[in-house]
Amino acid sequence: MSRGAALVTGASAGLGRAYARSLAERGHPLLLVARRRERLDEVAAFCRDRFAVPVRVVACDLATDEGLATCRAAMDEAPLEVAVLNAGFGSLGPLTGLDREREGRMVRLNCLAVLDLAAHALPPMVARGRGDLVIVSSAAAFQPVPHMATYAATKAFELSLAEALAGETAGTGVRVVAVCPGPTSTEFSEVLTREGARPGAAGGGWPWMLPIDDAPAVVRATWRALDRGRPVVATGLVAHASRMASRVVPRRMVVGVAGLLHRHRTAGRAGDRHPI
Repeated sequence: MSRGAALVTGASAGLGRAYARSLAERGHPLLLVARRRERLDEVAAFCRDRFAVPVRVVACDLATDEGLATCRAAMDEAPLEVAVLNAGFGSLGPLTGLDREREGRMVRLNCLAVLDLAAHALPPMVARGRGDLVIVSSAAAFQPVPHMATYAATKAFELSLAEALAGETAGTGVRVVAVCPGPTSTEFSEVLTREGARPGAAGGGWPWMLPIDDAPAVVRATWRALDRGRPVVATGLVAHASRMASRVVPRRMVVGVAGLLHRHRTAGRAGDRHPI
């Protein structure tokens, strides 16, 4: 059976790039969306050359009305079998020290854009009785995270939305999953680590004892979760621990531990993670 088209937002790096490569390997024609055209072209060239699949590239800013309209128009050009909503960014530090407009932009990209594109992708999938919607959330969704307050809140929105959509589409042939990675070796983490600091060094990265996942492992866990009908998948030991702790440990204690961890990362931080 021929594969339908697959959309990947935030496809220029990190998890988005890993999803794009995996979907191309599975034979899906690709629609790759991100802000950085040069990076998108590199990913597209790799997928075309290695896996011989058609690839369309759309460079747009999904935090804007114009960008969302451009993406929706591209989605309408071919029936989508898979939509991976991965584009997003985060910031590190106390809210009092962050740019308010940028925090609002994060909410627009991480929440409103995901809602908008999910609402556009799902009706045709349901009508055809086939399709997969992947919403890339985070282990930060399982509890509030001081020093990453806005980011964690947006990821909680994504998690709740995906779980609800999985319930709404049950029995239609459409599968929905929220992917909640823990610390993962991607450009996202690299930018949140100050320049020149080794991972785990004071003032930026993850503490050295934390296990770090890799992007291909997150992608593989996504496909397994879809095949098993699971609406949520936590990837990596930290994500699994966070999910379990949110269920059995007093919430105040969980929030306190998350705050201590991210306060460590805040000292001498490099700044905000740029959208992809």
